[in-house]
Amino acid sequence: MNAGSFIQRLERRALTANTLLCVGLDPHAEMLQDNTAAAARDFCKHLIDRTAEQACAFKANSAFFEAFGADGIEALKDVIDYVPDDIPVILDAKRGDIASTAEAYARAAFEALGAAAVTVNPYMGYDAVYPFLTTPGKGVFVLCKTSNPGADVFQNLLINDKPLYEVVAQQVMSWNDGDNLGLVVGATDLDALARLRAVAPRLWFLLPGVGAQGGDLRAALLAGLRVDGMGLLVTVSRSIAKASDPGAEAARVRELINEIRPTRNTHPRTLISGSLERVALALAQSGCVQFGEFTLKSGEQSPVYLDLRRLASYPEAMRTVAAAMAELLRGLQFDHIAAIPYAGLPIGTATALSFNCSMIYPRREVKDYGTKASVEGVYKPGDTVVVVDDLATKGNAKFEAIEQLKAAGLLVKDVVVVIDREQGAAATLAAAGYKLHRVTTLRHLLPIWEEHRIVNEFQRRVVQDYLAHST
Repeated sequence: MNAGSFIQRLERRALTANTLLCVGLDPHAEMLQDNTAAAARDFCKHLIDRTAEQACAFKANSAFFEAFGADGIEALKDVIDYVPDDIPVILDAKRGDIASTAEAYARAAFEALGAAAVTVNPYMGYDAVYPFLTTPGKGVFVLCKTSNPGADVFQNLLINDKPLYEVVAQQVMSWNDGDNLGLVVGATDLDALARLRAVAPRLWFLLPGVGAQGGDLRAALLAGLRVDGMGLLVTVSRSIAKASDPGAEAARVRELINEIRPTRNTHPRTLISGSLERVALALAQSGCVQFGEFTLKSGEQSPVYLDLRRLASYPEAMRTVAAAMAELLRGLQFDHIAAIPYAGLPIGTATALSFNCSMIYPRREVKDYGTKASVEGVYKPGDTVVVVDDLATKGNAKFEAIEQLKAAGLLVKDVVVVIDREQGAAATLAAAGYKLHRVTTLRHLLPIWEEHRIVNEFQRRVVQDYLAHST
């Protein structure tokens, strides 16, 4: 990640203000005191004053200003300049030309107007996007799956059995060398949103369509959030702008978002800055992932096998995984890590060293000599432990260890794993009163492995189909 990248600036604001809300600056004529550029400017400045505290970003719709001619362009610049420096402004202009014309559009957006990012139509390919990528620190949101009813006519067309919007997402990932690209993905097609998150696990999505266009906020967040609780910039315009108290409405929407998303203190912040990719590569390079036909402990057949015991033989890979696990533990309340033998023991030990905390572990075989301890380590009844293991599949295997810990007088609330196979563990544990936390999931790892040619497209799809039918 570049130190001064647009995405880093966006994520810094999201973390500092604990918000994913993008407030739309769309001065519709019926909202203005009179139909003038000055009225549009004043309307937007008032909206900024009332909502800046809640905003991760502002999105200024160029069309409503351009309609006033030269005075409107001047008003748009005034509005962008008025936004506090730590809040990015996205110019919603949907540019879509090439060569010198696109270069001029880029200069207009970034130099003349001072926007931090701009929306771009990729219909003409990389030539339409590249001119916007050459300005350091500036960003681009590429139209991918839009929220309008007629979008499916083109965006759902199949290209080699993939919908066009998925092809766009894969291309955008390959162009994202400067950490300055995201996707525009509407909230009105939840299947597409979830599919795009699986295809592009790290990209930021600009999410229109919530509210007036009918998108369900909760469902969209559950479908589109990244594993770290980030990655969605939820755009809300009319419901905030038309509210009698825009500040209160923005605060209400922000809190709704934060009630649904994982909070920044309980999810791995390192994943935001590229650690997910480092974890994915560490697992692959240490041979912890294999593809083929395997019989799992449950007897079920699987096209992928994960063996994280191998991490113990690869110190660098183990350090990478332990660092991500340690970040995941931040914000959880516990006295000790309780690592489950056997695969969880080396991971738990490395994590305890990285996090500088105490570790204990329940024995697989209770010894009938010496202290006859069933739980090894130093603890006292009433202490809280967080259970640590390598994988979560169905979740049932965790209960033996949990019951052993509870029998020793320990309290258990949380279970933390490196990889959640997303085959029911979270629901199984939740039903018994325990919360599952994971560094990552197979769905998020697969696109990274494909990007690095660790897995081919066919293997990825086979595993995704297996996961879809085994949850």
